[in-house]
Amino acid sequence: MEESSNVSGRYAGIDVSKDTLDVGVYPGGETWHDTNNEEGINRIFEKLRKVSPKRVVLEPTGGLEYPVVERLLAEGMPVVVINPRQVRDFARSLGRLAKTDKLDALILARYGEAIKPQVRTLPDEATRELKAMLVRRRQVLKMLTSENNRLLSSGSKTRPQIKEHIEWLKEALKDIDKQLSEMVKSSSIWKGEADILRSTPGVGKTLSVTLIGDVPELGKLSGKEISALGGAAPFNKDSGQMRGQRGIWGGRGNVRNVLYMATLVATRCNPVIKAFYQRLLECHKPKKVALVACMRKLLVILNAMVRDGTYWDPNHAPSA
Repeated sequence: MEESSNVSGRYAGIDVSKDTLDVGVYPGGETWHDTNNEEGINRIFEKLRKVSPKRVVLEPTGGLEYPVVERLLAEGMPVVVINPRQVRDFARSLGRLAKTDKLDALILARYGEAIKPQVRTLPDEATRELKAMLVRRRQVLKMLTSENNRLLSSGSKTRPQIKEHIEWLKEALKDIDKQLSEMVKSSSIWKGEADILRSTPGVGKTLSVTLIGDVPELGKLSGKEISALGGAAPFNKDSGQMRGQRGIWGGRGNVRNVLYMATLVATRCNPVIKAFYQRLLECHKPKKVALVACMRKLLVILNAMVRDGTYWDPNHAPSA
C-alpha cells in the first residue's frame, strides 16, 4: 500500500451505513472500517488524528452520519457533509463506475482533495428536528397526492378504504403544520425571522418554515449565491449553434417547489412582484420564464430582508 510522506496534505472520506463506517484516505489509498457506534467512532477518531486530514468528507445518510460528524467536529476536525449528486458526478468524471463501501470512501477523500469544499458547522438538534419535520411533511403530501390519484380509478370495494386513508393523511398534515408552527414560535430567532418573511405579501407559513429549516444560509449569502442555492439561478446552455438559452438547474429542489407556489400567489398580491411579472410579459417573455425570474427576485428580496432585519417595504424592495 502506497503511503504519502506529506501527512498534512491528506484527505479522508467516510462512507456511512447503519452498522458500519468505512474510511478511505487519499493520497495513499489506506482504508479501514469499524462499527457505527460510540466505540467504533472513538477508534476511527484516534486513527484520523494520526492522519491529520485537511478535510473529512461524508454524504448525508438520513441522519446516520450525525454521531460521527458531531464527534469529529467536537474534536476540531474539518468535517464536510456534501451533496451526494456532486460526488456521483465526480466519480463518473474519473471513470469510476464500480461501487463498494471502500471505493465510495476513497472517492469521498479524492473529492475533498480535488474540490476542497467549505467546512460548515453541523446544524444544532433543534434545526435537525425542524428539517426532519419538513421532510415528513413532504412525505405525507406525496402520499396524499398518490391516494387522490388512486381514488379516481378505484373500484367500489377499495374506494372507502382509500377515502379513509386520505382523511387520515389530511389530519396528519394538519398536525405536522401545527407542530412546525410551535417549533418556530418556541425559538426567538426563528420567530423573528418568520415574522420578517411573512410580512411579505405572498409568503405564507409553508415558505417561511421551509426557508428557515432548509435554507439556514438565508441572509448570509449574496443574491446570486442564494438564487443558486434555491434553484432559481439561470445557467448558460451555450453549445454548438445553440446560443442565448438559459435555464435553472440544481439547488435545493424542495425549496424551489415551495418557492414556485409562493411566487404564483405573489404575482397576484405582491405589488413589486406583480409589476415585475407584468413588465416581463409585456416584453414578450414566456410566462414560465417570467415566473422563474419572479422566483429569483422574491428570494433575493427575502434574503436582503433577513440580512438587514427589516420588514417588507414595497418602496425599498432590493433589486433582483
